[in-house]
Amino acid sequence: VQLVESGGGLVQAGGSLRLSCAASGRTFSSYVMGWFRQAPGKEREFVAAISRGGGATSYADSVKGRFTISRDNAKNTVYLQMNSLKPEDTGLYYCAADTGSIATMEAGYGVHYWGKGTLVTVSS
Repeated sequence: VQLVESGGGLVQAGGSLRLSCAASGRTFSSYVMGWFRQAPGKEREFVAAISRGGGATSYADSVKGRFTISRDNAKNTVYLQMNSLKPEDTGLYYCAADTGSIATMEAGYGVHYWGKGTLVTVSS
């Protein structure tokens, strides 16, 4: 599976962005999908995850109520709608695919495939 992110950019604090991750292959619906981010000088951290059918989601506390993850299995695409952006949301956002569960996705150790990332910069 190849994952290609898009939609990053420069936005002012309080603004919104929508990230997309397009996956290759015919088995997209068999993966739990997620988003991680890495800020400059910091370790990569979990942001959000969504179950195979889209019925269950999970979010990091820092983004709850502001970010929404969704997926379209017919289009092999997962999205991250980011609202009320803050400067601390700045970072490289990675798409991830996991054959396990939302729990293993949150932990990061079950990820089988990573995208190359898309940069989000939030100015104050």
